[in-house]
Amino acid sequence: MKEKDLKEIANKIFQAVFNVDNVLEIKELKDKFAFDIKLPLEVTDSLTGEVTYASSINSKKFITNQNMMKKDEEEGWMLPKKEVHTLKELLEIWDGINYTTTERVYNSSNVLMSDPIYNSSNVYNSTDCSKVDRVMFCDGIHNSSYTIASQRSNTVNYSIRVDDSNTVTNSYNVICSARISNSFFIQDCSDLFECIFCSHISNKEYCISNMQFTKEEYYFLKDKIIEWILS
Repeated sequence: MKEKDLKEIANKIFQAVFNVDNVLEIKELKDKFAFDIKLPLEVTDSLTGEVTYASSINSKKFITNQNMMKKDEEEGWMLPKKEVHTLKELLEIWDGINYTTTERVYNSSNVLMSDPIYNSSNVYNSTDCSKVDRVMFCDGIHNSSYTIASQRSNTVNYSIRVDDSNTVTNSYNVICSARISNSFFIQDCSDLFECIFCSHISNKEYCISNMQFTKEEYYFLKDKIIEWILS
């Protein structure tokens, strides 16, 4: 994906969540919203020297998934049998072929700086995601689209910073909740529509800090809160 594509995705998400255009650069989006999310980091392919991305960087040697498969097709990874007398010799032989595979992308397209990704498209700098489309800076989200900086969640659409939640749309900063829409700063809630700063409640709308407001009062305050979030 090009930077233009990423900005288009971010802009659609901002319009859905905040009803404003995104003015942040891609790095600024990452710094502001994904500061605490474990994302693939830059490493170097030990065979080619090219830059690649891995979800785990504890290894000493790396190889891209593409280069691993290329070597397998061209010469294979098996070694001729040789006499080995010590465990040290075995470990040295193993070290010669023990590369950590990076950028593992399966049945997916248009994936960049990510590892691993399954059955997805248009993914940027994310990890452990499946059946997602147009997401960036995410860890462990599934069946989701148009999502920024979310983790361990399912069915998240047009949202930013959703953690440990299910079925969230047009929302920002939702934690451990389900069936949330058009809401900000929600924790341990369910079935909320247009609520902000709410915790441990269900089946509500137009609530702020667990207090019931009129629709008019709510939208007046919501505009002020959006200004604060984006300031």
